[in-house]
Amino acid sequence: MQTALRTSLPETELPSRANFVPHARVVHEERTAHTGGRPLSIRGLRKSFGANEVLRGIDLHIPAGQFVAIVGKSGCGKSTLLRLIAGLDEIDAGSISFGGDVQPEDIRVMFQEPRLLPWARVLANVEVGLGRDRASSDAHARAEKALSEVGLADKRDQWPSVLSGGQKQRVALGRALVSRPRVLAFDEPLGALDALTRISMQRLLERVWRDQGFTAILVTHDVSEAVALADRVLVIEGGRIAHDVTVNAARPRQRGSAELASLEGSILSHLLSADDRT
Repeated sequence: MQTALRTSLPETELPSRANFVPHARVVHEERTAHTGGRPLSIRGLRKSFGANEVLRGIDLHIPAGQFVAIVGKSGCGKSTLLRLIAGLDEIDAGSISFGGDVQPEDIRVMFQEPRLLPWARVLANVEVGLGRDRASSDAHARAEKALSEVGLADKRDQWPSVLSGGQKQRVALGRALVSRPRVLAFDEPLGALDALTRISMQRLLERVWRDQGFTAILVTHDVSEAVALADRVLVIEGGRIAHDVTVNAARPRQRGSAELASLEGSILSHLLSADDRT
């Protein structure tokens, strides 16, 4: 039986009903409490845009709660893979399953642009992430808790226009976290930030991931960011997974350490050699 996967996104990011991954097979099992991450299995995943075959048979299993980073040169299919996982694009062939019944609030996406509503104050922007629960009696309390988790409780009544770039991304993260997702996909959310703000946001992402235990999937061009945050780094090349690197460095990780530098160098060497082969 084939079942469409459902995701829950802010109103400005909701895909059309027709785009909810119609070919993904979902293995139904008894639903556990809404805590922790969701495992993810991908089999034979293919996606083309016209004559351009972007993904050419992805096979992948991500255990519940794992932090996975996806890297590769521009146009390799990183963001396409993430969008298929999130249900924002339609699969051409293959399957995506999450090991159980997928609820609307289980999968969320955070993009590079904060995509905040300029006419709504910070707290209201976070409440957008509650979707159908925005009308619930505890909506304000849940949004305030999410703001506290990202360090912006004192900004609840501010307008987005007065926030810094890093603060706007924290609001976007709070909006993604407010529904307690079990899979959180990040599409280069820190790419537009300055270096120091980016490091601060990396630490925040790691902290909320460790606190909540969701499965994290990060698309990034920054290899150092990938090895600093992830349990595992996937290198996409030619629409396939060309390199799968386990990062065993202890947390909290020491940026600039010999261990991380060695891993980063190995991944960069693979990416550069891929350029030489093309």
